Amino acid sequence: MSFSVEPLTGDALVAALPDLARLRIEVFRDWPYLYDGTLDYERSYMEKFSKSSGAVIVAARDGDRIVGAATGSPMVGHADEFAEPFRQRGYDMAKLFYCGESVLSKAYRGRGIGNAFFEHREAHARHLGDFTHSVFCGVVRPTNHPMRPKEYVPLDAFWMKRGYSKIDGLVGSFEWLDIGETKKSAKAMQFWMKAL
Repeated sequence: MSFSVEPLTGDALVAALPDLARLRIEVFRDWPYLYDGTLDYERSYMEKFSKSSGAVIVAARDGDRIVGAATGSPMVGHADEFAEPFRQRGYDMAKLFYCGESVLSKAYRGRGIGNAFFEHREAHARHLGDFTHSVFCGVVRPTNHPMRPKEYVPLDAFWMKRGYSKIDGLVGSFEWLDIGETKKSAKAMQFWMKAL
């Protein structure tokens, strides 16, 4: 199985948005996100993301097919739900680069693509200039959640190996519809940070 990983901006980024939407719905349906996504919501999300100055999609391809994608953009202009916890702590929003989702089809995991996703986004942030830190967040679910798979291994060790650390007490909140829910509910999102 051969694949390539490359950053996309401008028209190439826009062309990749339908694949990003498809992968978000596919991958985030699994634990720990349990996201019951719709194309209508994804279109709205993608439109906002594509207008963010400095945005990038890092695409993993098998031939011409996008099998994985990771997003990044300056924190300024990103969703308020993600920026507000940093604002409240007095961080300079102009210095933070936000790494959004990383979504990868199961058949391609364990091949170094996750590392490439971070490397390309961090390189993009350095290229844009003036960013001092890269940040992202991950959902926090109770360990006794009934839908948690027995074999689930959190990604904390992977993220720490990449140089990220949890920011104690810096937890945001974001709403989405879980599988089996009839209305959206707020989920706790733990933030991680790395100096660039």
